[in-house]
Amino acid sequence: HDALPICPRGGSGRRAIFLQAVYFAGGAAVELLAGAIVTSPAPLPRHSNPQRGLGRFLGGPFHDDDGFGGPGGWWIFPEVDVRFTRHDVLRPDLAGWRRERLVSPDVRPIDVVPDWVCEILSPSTASRDRVYKRRLYAQCGVASYWVVDPDARTLETFTLRDGNWVDAGAFDDTAVARIAPFEAVELPVGRLFLPRPPG
Repeated sequence: HDALPICPRGGSGRRAIFLQAVYFAGGAAVELLAGAIVTSPAPLPRHSNPQRGLGRFLGGPFHDDDGFGGPGGWWIFPEVDVRFTRHDVLRPDLAGWRRERLVSPDVRPIDVVPDWVCEILSPSTASRDRVYKRRLYAQCGVASYWVVDPDARTLETFTLRDGNWVDAGAFDDTAVARIAPFEAVELPVGRLFLPRPPG
């Protein structure tokens, strides 16, 4: 195994339980939200497909092609542990950092607040993503927040301004858009989703 993740300070019992949960949760994702251990089931393909698509369309030019002809300048990782507060160790579906802010990314948890977070809604996580996490990300200074809804086939984007989220655009599966902070490339929103069922 990798080195054990460092949990929020204080409460050795809570820390030990969280460590145990992380390493024995099987297919479930484990997060610490407001001091409570929360697990989520392994995602369905309709959830993982947008994650893969964003990894390709954004991670390709901004992460993989850094120094190889792309815009570069970013680390973009799926489902890494990020410590936002001593009581909140979250695992965003995708998180991005400008490389000058995160010099050494290979740690667990990452203690640097991301510049961009994307959450992909599912029935078990939608309320947390839209309420608790949205509020926490603003409080901690995440500059851009994206929300993908695989069922509605939409992408909602928000920019932080004076501590509050400002609508930066909503896009359906017909859109091909340049969206901050990745406006250097076009994003074909419809290609994030599984094909519509026949009929």
